[in-house]
Parts: sequence; C-alpha cells; structure tokens
Amino acid sequence: MSLKPFDLNLRHLRALAAIVAQGSMSAAAQAVSLSQPALTQGLAKIERQLGTTLFDRRADGVRPTEAGLLMAERAGAALDHLAEATRSGLRGGGRGFARPDLLMTGTQLHAFLSLVEAGSFAAAAVRTGITQPALHRAVRDLEQLCGVPLAERSGRGLVVTTAGRKLARGVRLAATEIAAAIGEVSPDPGVGSRITIGAMPLSRALLLPTAIASLVRAEPRAAIDIREGSWRELTDPLRDGTIDLMVGALRDPPPPGLHQDYLFEDRLVVVGRAEHPLGTVQNPTLIDYARYGWIIGHAETPLRQHWNDLFADAPPPSAPIECGSVMVIRGVLRESDLLTLLSPEQVAMEIAGGVLRQIGPPLPEGGRAIGVTTREGWRPTGVQQRFLGLLREAAEATRLQEKE
Repeated sequence: MSLKPFDLNLRHLRALAAIVAQGSMSAAAQAVSLSQPALTQGLAKIERQLGTTLFDRRADGVRPTEAGLLMAERAGAALDHLAEATRSGLRGGGRGFARPDLLMTGTQLHAFLSLVEAGSFAAAAVRTGITQPALHRAVRDLEQLCGVPLAERSGRGLVVTTAGRKLARGVRLAATEIAAAIGEVSPDPGVGSRITIGAMPLSRALLLPTAIASLVRAEPRAAIDIREGSWRELTDPLRDGTIDLMVGALRDPPPPGLHQDYLFEDRLVVVGRAEHPLGTVQNPTLIDYARYGWIIGHAETPLRQHWNDLFADAPPPSAPIECGSVMVIRGVLRESDLLTLLSPEQVAMEIAGGVLRQIGPPLPEGGRAIGVTTREGWRPTGVQQRFLGLLREAAEATRLQEKE
C-alpha cells in the first residue's frame, strides 16, 4: 500500500525542523513539548514509513541526512500552509484554539478533505473506507479546534462554509508538499514521479504533446495527469494544489498568488476552411473579413479582446457563435464559411492535412504571451523540474518548425 501524506504524524513532522536546528533529540523534544522517548519513537516510525534514514545518530548528537533536510523543509512548508489557512477568518468569537493548526491530526485532515471532495459523509465513507461515525467525529473535532462550522447541511446535501473552503485549500497544499517530500526521499524511483498539468487550449496541439513525449522517454515511470480547461477553470485548482502548473496564455499583470514564466510570443491568425473564398486573397482587408460571419471567444477572454481590437475602427461583422472549444470551432469551420481567430499551433494538423487554412498574414496586433503559470513559492520535484526544462525545449522546437 502506498504511503499517503496524512499517514505521517503531523506532530512528528513538525519536530523534524527542531531536530535539524538543535542537533539533539533531547533539546528538540523540549522545543516541541514532547518527551525524548516519544520523539525518538516517532522519528523511528517516520523513517520506517519512508524506508529511508532521516538522521544519523552520533555520540555528539544527530545530523540530518540529505533526505532529512529535504523532509524537514517540505514538512515545514506544509505546516505553514495549515497555519496560513487558520491564521485569519477561521476562529469564531474566541471559541476555537489560538493555534488550531498545532493540534490538528492527519486523521482529521484526511477525513475533512475526503468529505469536501466527496460531497457527503456517505460518499466519503465509501471513498476512504472509514466509517461514517468516525468521519463525523473527526470533522466535528476539527470544527471544535477551529471554533467555526466547516460544513453545514443544506436540504439533503452538504455545503462547505467559507471557513471550510479556506481550510480545505490549506489542507490540499499541505498534502501536496508532504507528498512531494515522500516522493523525493523514497528509495523507490517510481514514487513521487507524478505531475498534474493544467492544459489551456493553445498548449494542447503541439507544445504539450511534444514536451510530454520527451518526458515519457526521459522518465518512463513518470505518471502524468492532464486536466483540460480554460484559464478561469484552472486557476482555482492550481491555487488549491490540485494541479501543479498551467500551460497556456499568460495574464498581464499576473494574478495575486501566481507566478508566470514566459515561453514565447504567439501570433494570432484568421482561420477558415481550406476552400474559403478568402483563401486566395493575399492581404484581406477588414472589409473582406467583415463580409463573413465569425466564431468568437466568450466575453472577457483574450481572444474576444483581440477580435474587438481587430474591428475597433470598423463596424464589427456578424458573430453568430461564441465558443471556447477549439474542437467545436474546428468542426464548424470545416462545414461553413465562418472565420475565427486562433493560434496556428491550435490548427496545425488541420492546416497540414488540407482541411483548414490560414487566411491572410498573422495579425500585427495579435500577439499573446504563452508560458507556464505556477503558485508563488511552489518548489517543483525533480520530475517536475525536468518537465519545465522540456517545455522550454519544446517551445523552442515548435517555433523553429513554424519558421521553416
């Protein structure tokens, strides 16, 4: 059975930084208010669970191994996420503890997160194998620590409160850090090789497939999970730690709490079917474009803004379809004389196959910055870091292909 983040004792994880700092089990035990035997036994249990040594025992004290330093650092980051989630807006009228994060257990956090993700105690019990009474008790104990309701009944369902959503995000981020630590210190190279990617529309045709194929060749045991969606649909999962990174169009300025890394500038083009009447026109004018109906992006999306900018000084043409699905757009274009704005990368296969074509030259004002979006403070694992490098290589390679 694989080791889960909250299988590890949070109090003992908290003690790892103290052991590193003090260099002594007795001093660390005093610093975290544990007896030395309890801390020694707790550390031994964590090492057995991880299958690796975290500290070398010597006559003059204890010294962290490389795995010990890494584990202590990641555990500290995980516990910081819990502290941040409980720091403000979570304690109700003095009814909770001043530092509930110091008293939470892995069992309570696992139960609560399972409830949030499953939507009911019954579904959470099926998913986890924990009985409903045990789940109720764990969540109730967590609510008493925090001093506020975390989930409330609404009709026949269950609604997570604002405080509950805030805590759930902190719990997910903590679990992500601990899972990364488990993978990085594990003697089994297959553990911790998972990467979850949020794929925005532009990245799905060439950039991501090229980088993922390279990763599979370089890391055959890597487990890759791809979640498709728009920027709006993927930002909350990214902030929650459900996905590790997003690839696609960047925002200016970067949203709070997120970090962006530029890869390349994408130039939008007008796209139509291969036999479109404008296909033989070398430099279509706005009047030419306005003679045909358009498929446009939804309001407040970058594509919609670029379309608005294109016709800012001319009467806009008919736009009977608003759509964010490139797959649907490609299908409609094949069967009509409608036009749309897309990246050449998004329709590269259709253009190469003679199904669609670029109409006119790239738009002079149609540039979009494409890159990687991550959480501020995110520290990638070895596999994730390698994938970031492969993404940069893929961006370079696909740009060269376009130039050729």
